Amino acid sequence: MKIYDITVPLSPHLPVYPGDPPVGVEAVTRISRGDPANVSLLTLSTHSGTHLDVPRHCRDGGATVDHVPPSLLVGGARVVEVREARAIGARELARLPVRGAERLLLRTGNSLLWDRPGFQDDFAALTEEGARYLVEAGVRLVGIDYLSIERFGGDGTVHRILLDAGVVILEGLNLEGVPPGSYELICLPLKVAGGDGAPARAILRSGEPAEERPAPDLHTTRWPLS
Repeated sequence: MKIYDITVPLSPHLPVYPGDPPVGVEAVTRISRGDPANVSLLTLSTHSGTHLDVPRHCRDGGATVDHVPPSLLVGGARVVEVREARAIGARELARLPVRGAERLLLRTGNSLLWDRPGFQDDFAALTEEGARYLVEAGVRLVGIDYLSIERFGGDGTVHRILLDAGVVILEGLNLEGVPPGSYELICLPLKVAGGDGAPARAILRSGEPAEERPAPDLHTTRWPLS
C-alpha cells in the first residue's frame, strides 16, 4: 500500500489568502534556554494551508466543521487531472471520470505554485457552471490544489453552490506526484467547535506496493517516512 501525503506544511513561509492572518510559530519554552521541554505557540486561521470549508464558512446558520461526519472525509476518492484549464467548467469536467466519484480531487497546475514565494492569484479554479456540474454528478467532497476552489476575486458564489448542496470543500492540497486514479482519502480536520473550517491532515492510500523504508531513528530530527 502506497501513501501520498497531500498536505502542505504549516510554517510562517506558507502563503495565505489575502486578508487572512499569516501562520505564526513562536517559541514558548526551549531546552536550549534551560527549559525542560520545547513548546511552541501556533497561530493560524481556520483556512490556513490544507483545510476544509464547511457551510458555516458562507452561511451564518450553516453546519460547522465539528458536525461533519467522518464517513464523508474517509473513503474512496478519485484524482482527476485538469492541467491546462484555468477556469474549470462543465466542458472540462465532462471529459473526466467525474460521475460516480463521491470524493473528487482536482489536480491542476496549481500544485507547482507552492514552490513560488507568496500568494499567487492566477491559480486554476472551478467556475459556477463547474460547481453545478459537480453537484448534479453527485460529488459530496471536492478538493483542489491551492488555497481556494473559487477564482481570486470571486464573490463566493462557487463556494455557496457547493456548500449549500452539502458538498464540503478541501482546499490547499499538494497533488504534485499523485497520478490520476482511484485512492482512499483520509482527511482529518481539527474538530473546532462551531468552526467555519479547519486545517486538516490529508493523505491518499493506493493499492500500489509501498517502497521499503528504514526504521525511524527517533533521536534524529527527521522521521524517514517520505
